[in-house]
Amino acid sequence: MIMVVVISALVLLALVGVIAVYNGLVRRRNAVDNAWAQVDVQLKRRHDLVPNLVETVRGYAGHERQTLSAVTAARTQAVSASTPAEQANAEHMLTGALRGLLAVVESYPDLKASRNFAELQEELATTENRIAYSRQYYNDAVLTYNNAIQTVPANLVAGLGGFASREYFQAPGEERGPARVRF
Repeated sequence: MIMVVVISALVLLALVGVIAVYNGLVRRRNAVDNAWAQVDVQLKRRHDLVPNLVETVRGYAGHERQTLSAVTAARTQAVSASTPAEQANAEHMLTGALRGLLAVVESYPDLKASRNFAELQEELATTENRIAYSRQYYNDAVLTYNNAIQTVPANLVAGLGGFASREYFQAPGEERGPARVRF
């Protein structure tokens, strides 16, 4: 009789432990999903600014078609990206295109002096900072989640519960190295 009670108590304790671990993994997975939603909101904000920026530049520098087309194409690719890896690559392309656009702007003093352009440029800079923060928050959530599903005993529950590793939102390889300064 005592043996049955002890075994029942151990089984119940193990079941409670599995439920607690499972619920913890669900909370961490939800935190990753929420963090990705925050990144997505900031990226959408950036994507929404690009057409206004392009139109403002077009008004002053309409003959810069190649640069404007590159920005528009990069934005389209960024909007259609679905995974963090695809999104990171698309955003890298968009950042490069926007840098090219801002370099072109240097040749147009009237455009640089435009209040509308200055406001858009400030809004874009603010959005870039928000993206960086959201990206860091997402990567921190992914780290916590991936660590949880890869450590014992949670990895056993994760395997049974279908919890898979998540991708980080990383800059492409060439952005990770030190900045190059050329004189």
